[in-house]
Amino acid sequence: MKKVLITFAALAMIASVTSCRETEQKTEEAVEAAVEAGDAAADAVEATEEGAEEATDAVEEATEDAADAVEGHDADAH
Repeated sequence: MKKVLITFAALAMIASVTSCRETEQKTEEAVEAAVEAGDAAADAVEATEEGAEEATDAVEEATEDAADAVEGHDADAH
């Protein structure tokens, strides 16, 4: 009976160690995935900022072109 209890205790210890290793691996994978997601989010923010800057520049250019066109039209009318 003593051997049976020791065997069960050993099996339980092996199972718990194996489970802890699997949990540790899964945790590491989850952390890596979270870091990758954070990097992707940072890249998306950077791309959005660049797009906003480009859009702002385009609007400023269009506004200047429109102002120049209006000034040219007024000069031709007089």
